[in-house]
Amino acid sequence: MDKLKQLWGKYKEVLLYLIFGVATTAVNFVIYSLLVKLLHCNMTLSNTVAWLGAVIFAFVTNKLFVFESKRFDLAVLAKEILSFFGARILSGVIEIVLPEQLVNLGLDATIFGIDGLVAKALVSVIVIVLNYVFSKLFIFKKKKENDR
Repeated sequence: MDKLKQLWGKYKEVLLYLIFGVATTAVNFVIYSLLVKLLHCNMTLSNTVAWLGAVIFAFVTNKLFVFESKRFDLAVLAKEILSFFGARILSGVIEIVLPEQLVNLGLDATIFGIDGLVAKALVSVIVIVLNYVFSKLFIFKKKKENDR
């Protein structure tokens, strides 16, 4: 049990980031499915609203639980929100554009009958890492004691 506590202490942030990342994906899929199935919205609208809901969920969970940013004054909150959405838009563009580029460069393996799945999976890993780095180093950056 002590070993688990040590591992949790050492990797808490990364583990919480992964846990809430899975939850964010679930939020995205649930919103999308509800909009398509129950409200009969088209795919583009459903996907857009689902992405927006997932990003809002990710912001809240990243701020409060993963990076433990406890500042709520308007200036800090506005900067975090704008930075977070900007980073997610950037990583979203990467997620849309890069798989096709990788396929064009020869990473075009078909898995489970799905063209470009290897490229898509690789880009997903890159996007997850980028989002973590953006959040840790730029968005929810903790100030050093002498910077306060």
